[in-house]
Order: sequence, then C-alpha cells, then structure tokens
Amino acid sequence: MALGRETPRQRMIGILYLVLLALLALNVPDSILDAFKNINNSLETSKSNVNTAVQQLFAAFENTKLKEEPARAKPIYDKAKKAQAIIGELDKYILSLKEEFVKQGGGYDEEKGDLVKRENEDISPNLMINEKKGTILKDKINETRSKLLALLTPEEQKMVSFSLEAKNPEKSVNGKRSWEEINFGSGTPLTAAMTILTKIQTDAQNAESDVVKIILGKMDQAVVNLDKFAAVAVAPTSYLVQGQPYKAEVFLTASDSKSEPAISVNGSALQIVDGKGVYSVPTNREGIFSWTGVIKVKQTDGSFKEYRTPQQTYQVARPSAVVSPDKMNVLYIGVNNPISVSAPGTPTDKVRVSMSGGSISSAGGGKYNVRVSSPGTARIAVSAEVAPGKTQTLSSTEFRVKRIPDPIAKFAGKTGGSMATVALKAQNALFAKLDNFDFDATFKVTKFTMIIAKPRADAIVLSTSGGQLSSSMASALNGIVPGTRVIFDNIVAVGPDGTSRQLNAVALTAN
Repeated sequence: MALGRETPRQRMIGILYLVLLALLALNVPDSILDAFKNINNSLETSKSNVNTAVQQLFAAFENTKLKEEPARAKPIYDKAKKAQAIIGELDKYILSLKEEFVKQGGGYDEEKGDLVKRENEDISPNLMINEKKGTILKDKINETRSKLLALLTPEEQKMVSFSLEAKNPEKSVNGKRSWEEINFGSGTPLTAAMTILTKIQTDAQNAESDVVKIILGKMDQAVVNLDKFAAVAVAPTSYLVQGQPYKAEVFLTASDSKSEPAISVNGSALQIVDGKGVYSVPTNREGIFSWTGVIKVKQTDGSFKEYRTPQQTYQVARPSAVVSPDKMNVLYIGVNNPISVSAPGTPTDKVRVSMSGGSISSAGGGKYNVRVSSPGTARIAVSAEVAPGKTQTLSSTEFRVKRIPDPIAKFAGKTGGSMATVALKAQNALFAKLDNFDFDATFKVTKFTMIIAKPRADAIVLSTSGGQLSSSMASALNGIVPGTRVIFDNIVAVGPDGTSRQLNAVALTAN
C-alpha cells in the first residue's frame, strides 16, 4: 500500500489483499490439521508414560534405598528431586502458554477434539513473536538444559544426549532465522503451535528421565573407602578338566592403575598389571589343590603392610563333554545357529550329537549348525562311543528358541529427523536393518505407504509393494521443498523366518 494519501483504487487493492490473506489462512487443509492433532495426542501419551516411569523410579528408590541406607541415599535423592523441580518449572511455563492458546483459540471443539480456532495463523505469531513469549520460552529451555547438565559430572554429561535445546539454525528456513520464528512465526496454525509446545514438554520429560536415572543409579555404584583395604582372589571357576590351565586374579580392592603392590602366591612373585596379579599354573594331575595370595602395600612412611587372601581351592577332574553356544544360550528361527561341541579326552569321530526341537548338522572340527522352526525350547545331547557298540551320554543342554528381533525401518540410513531436501530426493528405496544382531539375517520390505505433506498443501498418500519407491512416489518426492514432511508408514518386512513384521514409521523433514 502506498505512503501518504491513498486513492479509492489503492484502498480497494489493499482491502482485497487483506481478504486474500484471510482466505489463505482459512485454506489450511483439515488433513494437515488432523495430523498435528494426532501427533499432539501421541506426544501427550508418550509424555505421560515417561512421567509414570520417573515416578516409579522415585517410588522404588524411596521404598528401598532411602529406607535401607538413608545417610547415603538422601543426598542422591535430593539431587534427583532437584532435576524434577527444574523440569517442573519449565513445564509450568509451557502450561501457561497452552492455557493462553486455548483461551485465544476459543476453547476446544468436542466434535473435532481440537481447538475451535485450530487453523488460526495469527494467535501463535502474535503471542510468541510480537509479545516475545517465544524468546522467553527459548531462554527457559536453554536455562533448563544447563541446570540439568550442572547436576552431572563431566563424565556423566557425556552419557546423555537429550534433545531439550532451543537454538537458531545455521541457515535460514523459509526466510526465518530464529528458533521462535521457525516454530511459532507467521504461517503457523494454532494447533501446530500447540503440538510444538507438547513436543518440548516431551523432550523435557525425557531429559528428566535420563538425568534422574543417572543420579539414582549412583546408589548401585560400589563405594570405595580407601582407608580400608582387603585382599581379594577371584578365579573364573574352581572346577576344571585335566589339561585345562587354572587361572585366578589376585588384587587389592580399591586399587587403581597406578598402584604397584607386591603380590605373591605360595612364595612365588606374580607379574603386576594395572594393580592386579594373575596366577596361572598347569593342571596335569587330578585332585584338589589350594593356594594363598599375599599382597604387600607400601605405606606413606615407606613401610609395607601385608594382606592375605583367604585360602583358595580348586579341583581338577577327568574330562567331560561341554556344549557351549558360540553366540549365546539362544537359538533363532530361520538362521543357522553355530555351536561348538567338545568332549576332552574323547576322539572327535567318537562324539555323537543329537537334538530335539530342531535339526543339527556338522560343519567339521567340532562345529555344528542348528536350525529351529518354532519358539520354545530345544535340547542338544552329546554322547560318546566308549566301547564298540556302547554309547554313553555325556551331557544334555537346553536352549531357548526365539524369533529374530524386529528390524528397524530406515530411509537414507535414518529413522527420523531432518534431512537435506537434495538428499531426500536422491533416495529410491526403504530398507529394514537389523542392528546389533550377531547373525546374518536379512529382511526385505514387502510394502509400505509414503505420505508427503508440503507446507500449506494437502498431504499426498501413496502405497506400493516391495522396498523400492514406485514411479509416482519418486515423482512426488522429487517435488518436495524445504519444510516438507515425508512419512513412511504401514511398513511390512519379511525375514529369513518367513514371518511378516510391522515396522516403525519413519518421519523426515526436508530442510
């Protein structure tokens, strides 16, 4: 609009411009508004679950540690409560903002389950930007983060990675350069602003949970009183097979890597590594054997103080069969489960291995592959031919049978978050990955749905079979712009056990 006095034509253009803005504000698709409402409901549920878990942590601590060791537990408990109070202050301020949104948004529409004026794009910018409450919220978020981290030691701070943080982006997003403008600025429907506040509350609740767990967990850490020493001897086992070496660690409790005590067993000095001495002797004879360790610690006055271990005993016995799983005491359906079978003192060709609840095949050299098909248990038996035509059972071991864990759906290697628009467009397939699993198990995506929600546009919903993007999906993905939400849902994958798995949704935001 022109400066100074306006002509009737100019005033008419100005009025039409305002009317157009109003129409644009009213044109936010209900599907997008419903999506924000659903996300908000999901976040509220998640927040409630985390809060319940935190309350259970405190209740368990109060009923056990605080009663059993009040002198030691009270400072730890108070520090954890301080973390809870810090989050409570932030949550209280966010609740006040939500109340203002509800008030200015005309309350709730019971039929829609959302704010009456949920599509309004003026309330959030006016309250959060014009009235600077977004800046206040930003400062409170960062202040809360700093206060939480201050409750932890530098080592403990490295253990946490919560998303409770409000900082400006390195590059502008749709012309917006501040955190508050991106989250609450112009073009933000009221229901979206409400969802953002709920997300911040959820992030805060998760941060509280992480910090409280670390603080309360200190009660489970060993208490070392360095003015009270005791000699300790630790052996992995006291029962051995003839020919197997016997090993035991002899060390001083509360010692550190810099301590250099003199350690001996039955008069023979041991080599010291990180304050510990390792006692190792051959086991060529059957029988019961005993030994005592002696630790000499140099005092500040130069004298030595001697500590003796309790007498240790171990038994050397005749050979017996042992079945040990190469991975763990679990067999997985649909894959080869490698196990090792040994019977010391018995020739390999005289060893017989059988099982119930599955099938087993030899891989040579005492190695076997086990296949199972249904959950439950399976039993592997080992026997030996002790004489022509005579077989003796040496051992029988029970294994748990489980399904392979569900994989994680990933797009461009990510399960969610933000991604460069160019990088998103360059992808053409959705994958199901099984992380941190020791077996060679491959999952294939058989179908999924892709939802593309551009800013101020109706959501596009497409489905396909297999893990590759269909041509229509690729075309739709190629048209995304920064700020677009790309969601993969209804993902189904099939693994080597032949069962279909419903996987997690992948939600990405183009930037």
